[in-house]
Parts: sequence; structure tokens; C-alpha cells
Amino acid sequence: MTRSDAIGLAWSAKIVVAGPHAILFEPVFAGLSEVVSLFEDPDDHDNENAVWFVEGLFAAAPPRAELAARIALVAQAAGLAEPALTIARVPSKDWLTENVASFKPLTAGRYYVHGDHVPGPYPPGKVRLRVNAATAFGSGEHASTYGCLLALDGLARRRATATILAGSGRMAALDMGCGSGILALAMAMTWPVSVLAADIDPEAVRVTRFNGHANGASARLRAVLADGCGAASIRRNGPYGLITANILARPLRHMARDLSRLLAPGGHLILAGLLQRQEPMVLTAYRSQGLRLARRIALKPWSILVMRR
Repeated sequence: MTRSDAIGLAWSAKIVVAGPHAILFEPVFAGLSEVVSLFEDPDDHDNENAVWFVEGLFAAAPPRAELAARIALVAQAAGLAEPALTIARVPSKDWLTENVASFKPLTAGRYYVHGDHVPGPYPPGKVRLRVNAATAFGSGEHASTYGCLLALDGLARRRATATILAGSGRMAALDMGCGSGILALAMAMTWPVSVLAADIDPEAVRVTRFNGHANGASARLRAVLADGCGAASIRRNGPYGLITANILARPLRHMARDLSRLLAPGGHLILAGLLQRQEPMVLTAYRSQGLRLARRIALKPWSILVMRR
């Protein structure tokens, strides 16, 4: 979706769920809405059990029957009560412009993430990542992305990480499911190595390439379209000394064998996009591949797992 396409989204379909369940209902809108967003109730922000909104924006009237059927399926599969679906007309607006205005600079360890609308001055001594609100996921605001940046910051403090990266394959690091490319960009701007960013979504690949160029990192960052770890472009450039995979728990579990095989000896694999209650399922899958847990970052309700070979 281009910026001009985003202007005029005049319908909203929304459900309200408990925070840990929001990610489960996101696929309800997949392939139907132009934009999907998950956000916490701003009036309930300080409550540990705050409710979240899962909202899809549409250019035309949303298909109520199909959305209701999808909601019912997800609720039944998860053993949850079926949330009510609210459909309403909303003022036609440019959601990207509004999102940019609300995107505040973010500091995560050594990383300072900001959009073009932030003129500076910028904090000294930080790795500055210029990433704007876009049609691909990942500006650093989401807790799982923020946690991945903290994990990368921790690895950057270890001298051994640079040594392992230097001895890796043709490309030293891999960002699997790159979205906006923020994690690939962080790696390319932290270590003087080549980074491969891969995603199944052509829009994510386009945005990642743009962000690499905008940050002066395009010479070290390559973005490719890939349908899973078995893609030739991913296999032939490994093994990788560092891999990030900020996806979802079940895909992470299914990818355990293939992702683990791509990891170089002594390398680290950062897993994110999973809820804390899903940790055992993901940990078991990767431990069975010979990896061990090196660090865990808990950002309720999310977990970020750093695995090591």
C-alpha cells in the first residue's frame, strides 16, 4: 500500500480484548483491511491487565459476516469468549501522517530511533536509526522490537560477538521476517559486517531497502524476498553469527530446525514476537536443536529469548 492509498480509509472495524490475547486476533483482519493496528487503551495504560484494541481500517464498508466468522474461529481455538465486533465510519484521514506525528523518539540501550520529523539535536554517543512510520511493521515502538534492540545492545557489549560475526558466512547476520528492517539496520550500523534482511512481504523488502539507503547503510544491508528459511538466498549466504527473528510463537516453533541450522557455532539467535506464556513451547523447540538460553528479556506480556549455539 502506498501513501496515497492510505488517504481516505473511511471505515473502522474494532474488537477489544485482554492485552495478552491481542496478537491472537490480529490475523482476523489479514487480507481484508488496508491497515491493522494493535494498541493499548490509553485510559488504562497503568493497569497490568489493561485491555487492547485490535483495529482494521478499510476504504469501503468492512465484510461484517466474514470478520465475525474469523473472530469466532480464533476465539474457539484459543478457548476465549468471543469479543464483540464494532464497525463504524471514521473521518477520512491520512493515517501515515498522523502516525508520524505520534511517533516519538525512542532510546533502547545504545540505539536512538527517530523519524524525519525529529530535527534534533540528537543524543551523543548513540547509534542513530532513522525509521519513519510506514506500511511495514517495525518502528521500535512495539515492545518485542524494543526488546530485540536491547538484546542487540547486550551482544554489542561482548567482544566475542564481533569475532564470531567476522568468522561467519558470506553474510554475517540475518534478520528473518525483517518488516521495516529496523533490526537489520541496527546490526549493520553496530558491526562492520554484511547483513541479510528477508521477508515474505514485498512491501517489507521495499521499505527495508529504503531505510538502509536513508541511513547510509545500503552497502552492508541486503534485503531479499524469501518464503521461509529454505530460500536459496538465505541458505547460500550462511551460516550466520547473529540472527534475529521477530515473528510469532508458532512460526518460530515450526522454523526451529531450519533457523538453528543457519546459526554458526558460538552464534546467537534472538527470538521475539512471543507471549510469556508461549515461552516453554518455543524454548523446547530450540533446545531440541542444541541451542541454549543465554538471556531472557521480559516486557509484559512479551518475551525476548536470546539463544546460543
